[in-house]
Amino acid sequence: MASDAHFLDHVLDQLGGVSGITHRRMFGEYALYHHGKVVAFICDNRLFLKPSAAGRASIGVVSEGFPYPGAKAHFVVDDLLDDRERLVAALLATSADLPEPKPKANPKREPKAKAPAKVKSARPKAG
Repeated sequence: MASDAHFLDHVLDQLGGVSGITHRRMFGEYALYHHGKVVAFICDNRLFLKPSAAGRASIGVVSEGFPYPGAKAHFVVDDLLDDRERLVAALLATSADLPEPKPKANPKREPKAKAPAKVKSARPKAG
């Protein structure tokens, strides 16, 4: 079952005021980003936080689940939706614990250097 926009809006309302929060629709579900880092997923109208030591410390006792088939276990944080302060703290702790995203290669920005043109020899032919 795909997540609906109302659930996304509710999550975003709870995260209101946190700078750098964006989202992207993916296969009927949503990925949540904090300053370009994927920190959570909304799948089947449930909120899954990426696992991290800092996130676990912030949440305390965690329950885990799989946001989509083949995914690694994530923290299920639906119960934090009613506690904005803890939700924001867990999300920010997770974001701080995750590595920076790798820069994307953009071939339009950096054109490949052209090979130097072959120069013909100016020597006269032996005859």
